[in-house]
Amino acid sequence: MVSSLPSLPHVSGTDASSCILDAFRIAIAKRVSDALPPLTLDQAYVGVDYGKKGVDFTVALPRFRLPGKPDELAAKVVSNFQPDDFVASITHDKQFLHFQLNNASLIREVLHQIHTLTYESPTGKPSYGTNTSGAGKKVVIEFSSPNIAKSFHVGHLRSTIIGTFLVNLYKACGWDVVSLNYLGDWGTQFGMIAVGFEKYGSQEELQKDAIKHLYDVYVKVSRDAESDPNVKVEAAQFFKRMEDGDESALVNWRVWRELSVKKYVEEYDRLNVSFDRYTGESEVGKEWQEKALEQLDQLGLITDVNGAKLVDLEKWKMGKAVLRKADGTSIYLTRDIAGAIERYERYQFDKMIYVVASQQDLHLAQFFKILHLMGFPWANRLEHVNYGLVLGMSTRKGTAVFLDQIIKEASSVMHEQMKRNEAKYNAIEDPEMVSQEVGITGIKIQDMAAKRINNYTFNWDRMLSFEGDTGPYLQYAHVRLTSMERKNPELLPLPPPSQVDTSSLADSSHARDIAILLGSYPDVVKTAMKTHEPSGVVTFAFRLSHAISSAWETLVVKGEQDLDKARARLWLYLCARDVLGAAMRLLSIRPLERM
Repeated sequence: MVSSLPSLPHVSGTDASSCILDAFRIAIAKRVSDALPPLTLDQAYVGVDYGKKGVDFTVALPRFRLPGKPDELAAKVVSNFQPDDFVASITHDKQFLHFQLNNASLIREVLHQIHTLTYESPTGKPSYGTNTSGAGKKVVIEFSSPNIAKSFHVGHLRSTIIGTFLVNLYKACGWDVVSLNYLGDWGTQFGMIAVGFEKYGSQEELQKDAIKHLYDVYVKVSRDAESDPNVKVEAAQFFKRMEDGDESALVNWRVWRELSVKKYVEEYDRLNVSFDRYTGESEVGKEWQEKALEQLDQLGLITDVNGAKLVDLEKWKMGKAVLRKADGTSIYLTRDIAGAIERYERYQFDKMIYVVASQQDLHLAQFFKILHLMGFPWANRLEHVNYGLVLGMSTRKGTAVFLDQIIKEASSVMHEQMKRNEAKYNAIEDPEMVSQEVGITGIKIQDMAAKRINNYTFNWDRMLSFEGDTGPYLQYAHVRLTSMERKNPELLPLPPPSQVDTSSLADSSHARDIAILLGSYPDVVKTAMKTHEPSGVVTFAFRLSHAISSAWETLVVKGEQDLDKARARLWLYLCARDVLGAAMRLLSIRPLERM
């Protein structure tokens, strides 16, 4: 798309071909810098912020630290103002200058850009909202990481949802992304399961649902261990055999791991999540685990307590951490250290992100510090993206927290709600699939709606409601936008963008509100990249849905006699559908077309 706006000087870090609002901001910055020498264009650009309460953009004059009072500086900018294709008006308010954009240009340019980057993108994939800031860089993201044979609990669910969002986000910003699921597939619990399996195991149940069966075995044998101390002794001996590479101890473990991964792949697929590689604690080699201990010992950081090896990080206020148990078996901190070194050797990453609950803040800090002390130059490329707890997550009857039970329950509640509208229900091809998607959207949106560090209380009624800012409401907004084409076949196909007359939209405050929101989407993605917060994207999706919802009554398509107006409005709604869909996909949600 070639913009019909006048050409402007370039400001580093901007790209009007992927974010048209950059052009409007440069035009504002140019007015400010032209009127206030020695202020440069780049300096002025940094000062152009989104406005509040119906103002498009605002410049706070004191931030430039120029000589003279704000009133005098403002007068210089405002005095010879003439409206142009970019700016319709400037208002001076105390220390601020408020800029309103030219509605006709704004709406036309935003819609053209969305259409071009969605349907005529050079990559062949919709690319509105994406950027190339990470081109040539590689990131490894480790997330989800459940323990085999323990239930996939809510903490893992949060890691899965936030991790998938980060994978999508980094891809949208041009990074080469490797997603890893680092399974808890090693450790004394496998000794427990091996001891328990002899007593409680069933091959038939194992084939049916490995994760659930191994969990049941683990629960039963743990109960035995409470009354019989020998169980834990046997379990520890069995795990020692695994560590020593005893084939007879590893043969069942391999089958359990493989069947569990197979089951997890199905669960993840329902959540619209996939991994480039399933790895695990078992795959971490011994070599670096030994070397790490040696190096830390040479640095004088290892102390021996009753045969166990501890690393002393008191100097950095990080306490002491166990690196090896007294019986010589490894512990997950040692495996994490060795695993990171092996990953760097394999991937040569520019950044590696661990998506792990904030309860593990100290563990991650210790782990990063140890790699730093070992002198690895890439230790500063590791990042911990943490999150708070989910409180009170259980099925409605208050039972265990298997993910598939939560999904089944969310789906069935949605299914019941959908059946209440018989006509609409009969129009849906696959109500089972739709109710599952809406249920999963409810779970995900409830999880991502607030800052990730916050704890939140899992609330069934709120999560599955169509009222308020919920997942089902977002799906409904997308479905309603998608139905516009079905309901207005006489307007289709729309003429090419250059032949759609959008001038009638310039007089509608609803249309301009939608247009500036749509235009801000590339900025929403860039901000999320700085903060690693999905909540900003969720907030954007709701603001857009609300703006569309309040436009339905006035920007009518069906029944509008003036066909030019009807086509322009339909095009606005279809562009809104494309951007809302892009935001939902970024959040790993599959946008529905009917419900």
